[in-house]
Amino acid sequence: MQIKIGIIGTETIVSKTLAVLKSFPTFLPISVVVEHEREVPNVATRLSEEVEVLLLSGPQAHRKVKEMLPASIPVHYLPLTGAGLYKAIFKAMQAGKLESSISIDTLTRNIITRTLQDLGLEDTKLIVYDGPAHAGSDKLVAFHAANVTEGACSIAFTGNGDVAELLDIKGIPNEWLLPSEQDIIVTLERALLSTESRRSKESQIVVGMIKVDDFGKLVMQRHNEHEVQKLKLDIHRMVLGYVESLDGYSMSASGDEFLFCTTRGIFERETGGYKTIPLAKDASKSFGISLSVGIGFGLTANEAGTNARIALRKSREAGGNTGFIVREDATVIGPLEMSDPVQSVLAPTEPALIRQAEDAGMTSAYLSRLLANMAKTGKYEYKVHDLAATLGISVRSAHRLVLQWTDNGLVEVSGVEKVPKGRPRQLFRFSFLKDKSL
Repeated sequence: MQIKIGIIGTETIVSKTLAVLKSFPTFLPISVVVEHEREVPNVATRLSEEVEVLLLSGPQAHRKVKEMLPASIPVHYLPLTGAGLYKAIFKAMQAGKLESSISIDTLTRNIITRTLQDLGLEDTKLIVYDGPAHAGSDKLVAFHAANVTEGACSIAFTGNGDVAELLDIKGIPNEWLLPSEQDIIVTLERALLSTESRRSKESQIVVGMIKVDDFGKLVMQRHNEHEVQKLKLDIHRMVLGYVESLDGYSMSASGDEFLFCTTRGIFERETGGYKTIPLAKDASKSFGISLSVGIGFGLTANEAGTNARIALRKSREAGGNTGFIVREDATVIGPLEMSDPVQSVLAPTEPALIRQAEDAGMTSAYLSRLLANMAKTGKYEYKVHDLAATLGISVRSAHRLVLQWTDNGLVEVSGVEKVPKGRPRQLFRFSFLKDKSL
């Protein structure tokens, strides 16, 4: 099952966090947008009954929520680092607001000084708020307003959204310090590791199956049996090296298929949270081959092995050079990034969605190819000719299938493209590929 995470903050913070969260398929977000950060504690208390971990927008709200909630509920907040300051200073410079001195809160003097030195702005005068770390908005507003109106500095930098809003009302130039994407990624990784569900699955069995694509053609390209055996040994040695990094156990099922076992915690760390399979890139660079990879999770070895075989079949159906994960609850994660970079990491595909697609006449093979193409190109709208090329079928068959899927509500006509000669071409939208809902 996915781990429910509560995300609370202003619209800017929540939308930015949700965008990054797409690369964490283990999390199921429940987000609440508040107008002011002071509303966060009450919302967090209510949301704590539904989620396993909470992620807040800043340290002030974090302190108050920690005092209100039991210690058993992990509570994290998005920290500010020099990366957020880089962006804010750049925006201020573009707007011509940055002069010889600045007023700033939230960040320490060391971080600020280091950032200004990196930017070649070490001569900039600093007025850093050195009051209580959890000062209220009124004190911070008064601090910045006094500095700017008295001419001590030209612009204020604040890590508090409420303060930035109040400064805007007063007409005081300011920039809101926001956490960078990397700051959000690090915090989400910490949040994941702090959950009870994640800790309980740390030692869960993972079975992986790796198959070399078009191995028969590779063999035919070799001049003699000695070269064929050498290729097999080279590939086997490469797979052994990868499995060693997983602290796993591997065996060769045949000359072009390998099986390995490891634990879920190690596999998750090595793949960056189920995002990429580095083995595939090594295979492409070293031997010019592509791999199909199937990963299965399960509470037993038998369940994990069965799911791995299902995942491998999906990878093969998608045309190879891709990887899928089938979890113990039958949800599907993938395609994973292989030797060819993908545009986005797709959220888990629910079993109910797969069943609905199959009931509408879309086979698992077609669904796998569409998911793989969506991950690599971000495309979810097709003309019939493009669809035929993606699925590897004739244009006539694509016409028949798209009509069947449209009748069953799986696909909708999103537009018409006019051509100089002949009939206009319809554009079909596979909306469920984007939002995973029907």
